[in-house]
Amino acid sequence: MTRRDLRLIPLAVSTWLVALLCVFFPVIAWGCAVACALATAIALLAQRRSRGGRTTGRVGGGLIVVMLATAAATAMSVGFASPARDRVADEDQRVVEITAEVTSSASLGQDGRLWFEALTIGAGPPGGQDAVTAPVRVGTEPSEGFDLGARIRVVGEASATDAGERTALVVFATEAEVIAPAAGVFGAAADLRQAFIERSSRLPEPGAGLLPGLAVGDTRAVDQELNDDMRTSGLSHLTAVSGANCAIVVGAVFWLAGLCGGGRAVRVILSLAGLAGFVVLVTPEPSVIRAAVMAAVAMLTVLLGRPSAGAGMLALCATMILVSDPWLATAPGFALSVAASGALILLAPALARGLGRAMPSPLALAIAVPLAAQLACGPIIALFADQQSLIGVAANLVAAPAAPVATVIGLLACLSAPLAVVADLLAASAWLPAAWIATTATTTARLPSAQVLVPSGIGSAVLVAVVSACLAVVVIRDPAATMPPASARRLAIIRRGATGVLIVVLSLAGARMLLDGPLATATTPEGWSIAACDVGQGDALLVRSAGEVALIDTGPAPEPLEGCLRALGIARVDLLVLTHFDLDHVGGVDAVQGRVGTVLHGPVAEHDDERLLSGLAASGARLHAAAAGQRGALGDAAWRVLWPQKESAAFPDGNDASVVMEFGGGEVPRSLFLGDLSAEAQRMMMRTAGPGRYTVVKVAHHGSADQEPSLYETVAARVALFSVGADNDYGHPRAETIDVLAAAGAENLRTDQRGRILLGLRDDALQVWTERAAG
Repeated sequence: MTRRDLRLIPLAVSTWLVALLCVFFPVIAWGCAVACALATAIALLAQRRSRGGRTTGRVGGGLIVVMLATAAATAMSVGFASPARDRVADEDQRVVEITAEVTSSASLGQDGRLWFEALTIGAGPPGGQDAVTAPVRVGTEPSEGFDLGARIRVVGEASATDAGERTALVVFATEAEVIAPAAGVFGAAADLRQAFIERSSRLPEPGAGLLPGLAVGDTRAVDQELNDDMRTSGLSHLTAVSGANCAIVVGAVFWLAGLCGGGRAVRVILSLAGLAGFVVLVTPEPSVIRAAVMAAVAMLTVLLGRPSAGAGMLALCATMILVSDPWLATAPGFALSVAASGALILLAPALARGLGRAMPSPLALAIAVPLAAQLACGPIIALFADQQSLIGVAANLVAAPAAPVATVIGLLACLSAPLAVVADLLAASAWLPAAWIATTATTTARLPSAQVLVPSGIGSAVLVAVVSACLAVVVIRDPAATMPPASARRLAIIRRGATGVLIVVLSLAGARMLLDGPLATATTPEGWSIAACDVGQGDALLVRSAGEVALIDTGPAPEPLEGCLRALGIARVDLLVLTHFDLDHVGGVDAVQGRVGTVLHGPVAEHDDERLLSGLAASGARLHAAAAGQRGALGDAAWRVLWPQKESAAFPDGNDASVVMEFGGGEVPRSLFLGDLSAEAQRMMMRTAGPGRYTVVKVAHHGSADQEPSLYETVAARVALFSVGADNDYGHPRAETIDVLAAAGAENLRTDQRGRILLGLRDDALQVWTERAAG
């Protein structure tokens, strides 16, 4: 077994910790730098006096000196950068004008803006810029020309970022112009990318929008649905110019050079040159450079047969990157790059040996690489994301043969843009593997329990780390015969413990899959007619009568709503009510796409609202704008729209134009659903609609403080539903609102405390079922 050189790992860890400390608390940066510099001097003096000591002691002392010196350099980097960052952050909540140079590729955000990072040349109020250099993030209307290296002028509203963020300011542009387009090699690269994107757009879906992402990392043509599927299936790294893309380029050039008879030195030089050209083509932004460095180190140590040096080289590269840009210590992408590259060097060979005992070596290696990355990156993902992909390893294994083909041929198609016929042929050839990957993503993302919802944070990260470590211990089967008996016994005990943990985890996961799948409805009472789904900070409520179902809003994301519908056995929604178009009310629409009969929606204000409705219409739904006075039937129940008034000038859109509905009859308790109405809109609705008494009321705006108490006194509901997320940032529901409902005689039921809430009538008596007991 190869012995690894891990001596430089403490250097990387200490540098990372100092960087984290200084970027979160910049005021201590200079103090930390001075303290570390003094400690370095003291350690050097101690080293000189102990020259006659043992070699091991001298090496350890030298490492301590390097760690202290590197810590001082890292703290100094923060200290030097902080004044300019503070100057830019002073523009918080003001209209600001900046002149800057684009430092990253642009991507389309969920808000429809084009987002990119830039380095300011000047910043200040319009017409009064001061010379200052600091990183900012800019969001503007989609347009061309914002390529890396372009000089721009932007006017917009500014918002300072939190401590630790890599950019000091976020600018929401109202005006943006390109002063000087990208020139030289960056301009040529931008032209090649744009030509390739246009050429790819003429190919059919699936695969056309994904191809530029696979080849050159440009994801502007990837629609939101495919982007979500790529993330769920664990394939999003293929379009993010991650270490995987860089490793493919290094491996391809290394193999081609060897095929042409090149020696080891020639292959290394050509591989690095090819990687450098790839970085320039896809834009040498910081995330791409760090991915390239990590991948080059990892791949070359493996390809050159020197895996023992890989960990040390990786640690050294990570240290150098952190010294030059300490704010990367807080970036999840950087942590994932380091973890994935380290897993490729340290964990993948051992996993391949363990798997090789049960399958052919090539297949074992093909499984070991994504498995190692998944095990190493899982705990980091759990720190920041609420979802863990359970299908990632399998999806990567299926997509693995197509990824390098799409990347390499797509790159050749991009580079051959001046030769139109050749470029068209290569792009068409790269389309097939791109379509394969897109189909893999959409298929695997829709498998039952493709991902599991895990609350992000340290607790989840520790849990995922324990499970990952247990899986690694079980799979790695290095022979115990070469160990001392005591070590072999300890290893056997550890393996048995790890096996027990995995058995428990798999049993729980299997039970969860059964309860979410074939047995989803087994624990659900039969007689419910109103359901409040636990979708976090958002609304998703169901009304059922005589086999027909209405869904009022869809919550902030598809996954929680999908789980609720599955548990309640809902396969089709006859009436979908979109009260208004805030994300916490329409973000989960994809969960019911293609399964909706009629859509009743609030006022449309933005292009994104129209696009969402067009998608529902394209999948077969009939669209109707809601207005007070509309009536209809749901099974044996009747419904009526109480608000908004048609073409209201006072409340044209947004929360105060939320659709308010009442349901009753057909075994449905008389119920009122208030959307996100404020107190002013509630008072107006009382005058125009004259609501009476109800058994159930869905409290407006998640229980915010902006309520009209007389409305709830008039309604006199027996049950008040609060659809709200646990520990939300808004303080919902507010204590004063809870008191108002209690004073009106209602029993307050909250989804953050009770989970899913079901209501029904039995012999005219109101029945209540909750997923969890209170408190």
